[in-house]
Amino acid sequence: MKHLYNTLFLNNRFFYFLGGIALLFVVGFFIPVFFTIAKVLLFILGLLTVIDIVVLYLTKNAIQIVRTIPERLSNGDANQISLHLKSEYQFPAHLSIIEELPYQFQKRDFIFKQVLPVNGEKTIHYDVTPTERGVYLFGNINVYASTPLQLSTKKYVLGTPKEIKCYPSFLKLRDFDFKAFTNDSVTYGTKKIRRIGHSLEFEQIKEYVSGDDIRTLNWKATAKRNQLMVNQYVEEKSQPVYAIIDKGRAMQLHFNNLSLLDYAINATLAVSSAVLRKQDKAGMLTFSKKLEDWVVAESRNSQMSLISEALHNISTDFAESDFSALYAVVKRKITHRSLLILYTNFETLDGLNRQLSYLRALAKNHLVLIVFFKNTQLDALIHNDKETIEGVYDSIIAEKFLYEKKSIVRELKKYGIQSVLTTPANLTGDTINKYLELKSRGLF
Repeated sequence: MKHLYNTLFLNNRFFYFLGGIALLFVVGFFIPVFFTIAKVLLFILGLLTVIDIVVLYLTKNAIQIVRTIPERLSNGDANQISLHLKSEYQFPAHLSIIEELPYQFQKRDFIFKQVLPVNGEKTIHYDVTPTERGVYLFGNINVYASTPLQLSTKKYVLGTPKEIKCYPSFLKLRDFDFKAFTNDSVTYGTKKIRRIGHSLEFEQIKEYVSGDDIRTLNWKATAKRNQLMVNQYVEEKSQPVYAIIDKGRAMQLHFNNLSLLDYAINATLAVSSAVLRKQDKAGMLTFSKKLEDWVVAESRNSQMSLISEALHNISTDFAESDFSALYAVVKRKITHRSLLILYTNFETLDGLNRQLSYLRALAKNHLVLIVFFKNTQLDALIHNDKETIEGVYDSIIAEKFLYEKKSIVRELKKYGIQSVLTTPANLTGDTINKYLELKSRGLF
């Protein structure tokens, strides 16, 4: 009886019929014939309801559901979830399916209405788009089954709660992978220039022959062998590329439900994939008040997994980022000339000038690429109808901020620092294009 009490519900249709019969009883108080009709209808309603309940509970475990969830969710992308339904009822089953989605989606009325034929099966597909990284808990699946009469309902609590981790956007990696196999940046007139400095890797010590660079003489080996010996080098093909993500308050701004930090994280994963496919070494680190989540640049097979795990739990804080700490650690730990892709956000020229000395110091030993963001809301203000004084003021202020962004690009270029000013939506593609351009020009 307790099971029946917890799982049995009477539908609205039952109460509609019961209300109509009650109305007939009231009319029958004045017209006796309606009183008799009401009693007959009440008996029929009670009999049909009992039959409806018996038929629902006659078959045990009549409804079965298998939920298929990806092993991990991709942040900011549509992730497909599947529900496979199976009915063992000997009548068409009317189902209302309520999914207990993770709290992050803030949906409490996620309902599917389905009708399964006799012993029928059906698969339902739906998409979820997470907007934050972390752990997502999918709860039970509540199914309410009714017969074609739909006078009563039996509740099934199916499915097993399951926790799924949400990682940076990995579903879009294949959309950008093709860029790593093309040479478009060369064919469209990019000028290849001489490399700055040496990017050489030691190969062996050999005897000196006429024409060898005397600057590579190895005096210790020469003394031991009593003949001139030189170090032989080969050009280092696998160059280190580090993604540096600013976790400070500048990256908390949101566009289309994703923070700038999440856009930077998604771009880091895609760019790292392109870097590895171009046989370079991919690494990363994050910083705010201190440096964290350090992954040394390598080209091993497990590198993408290491980077993905490091990116998984990154979050912003309300502190102002310490670029001096970034410079000190990079100076000490990254000894080879590398491409440093710094994801940050400067809104004004004054904000850049406070950190410019550290960026210039980094650029002495490395190729620095600053990636920062256009404010797409400013574009909307600039192009709004200026029918009021307030609209004119808003447009002028928006144009001022846009001019500041362009001034930042010019200021960085003046000191030999590369930059990408892009919208959050185009961040990944623009950054990969810039990386391929710099690589084709031989700048690192």
